[in-house]
Amino acid sequence: MGKEKAAALRRGVAWLYREVCTRGLNVGSSGNVSARLGEGMLITPTGVRGDTVDEADLVRMDFAGAHRGRIAPSSEWQMHAEIYRADPRAEVIVHTHADCCTALGALGRNLPAFHYDIAQFGGDDVRLAPYALFGTAELAGHAVAALEGRTACLLANHGMLCHGRDAASALLAAVRLETMARQYLLALAVGEPHILGAEAMAAVRERYKTYGQQPERRTT
Repeated sequence: MGKEKAAALRRGVAWLYREVCTRGLNVGSSGNVSARLGEGMLITPTGVRGDTVDEADLVRMDFAGAHRGRIAPSSEWQMHAEIYRADPRAEVIVHTHADCCTALGALGRNLPAFHYDIAQFGGDDVRLAPYALFGTAELAGHAVAALEGRTACLLANHGMLCHGRDAASALLAAVRLETMARQYLLALAVGEPHILGAEAMAAVRERYKTYGQQPERRTT
């Protein structure tokens, strides 16, 4: 990757971490953000608040944990590294302690297909990864398993994470996931929501193939 692209990636990661704090998805130095960079990644540092992070604070490291400089990477670096190893679609990862996602994780619930838009995350639900101590290989393994075939998951008693093709799409996924978690909790406060079945969700995925802006079709 050229210097200009690497610099743009740095700006994007720093912007994304500030943005998730601005939107209330993280508080203080909670959560973390990273982006794939060659055979490694750029990741936010440990103990640095999202509202003060600067692109110079980001840590470049390989997937084995090696890095240079005086600033240490996020304690969750291994979780990010294992996701990049497991899924080539993941280009930018966002991990937050957003209120409603965290509440669902504390309740031991996944996010089922109460709304058809759950299909945006790649399946019929957003899975809940079992609890493990933050910053451990065990948690990284749980997250990778919960993300299989998906672009988002919840972390029990912890928060959520999602990934996208760039900083903007990763932010949109994080906001969408928190919004849907809030809607599900609102429905639970009244009763037990109706959950869409596999056939209905398959129809949604088929419809999404032609939903929204499509490439211009050439005519001859």
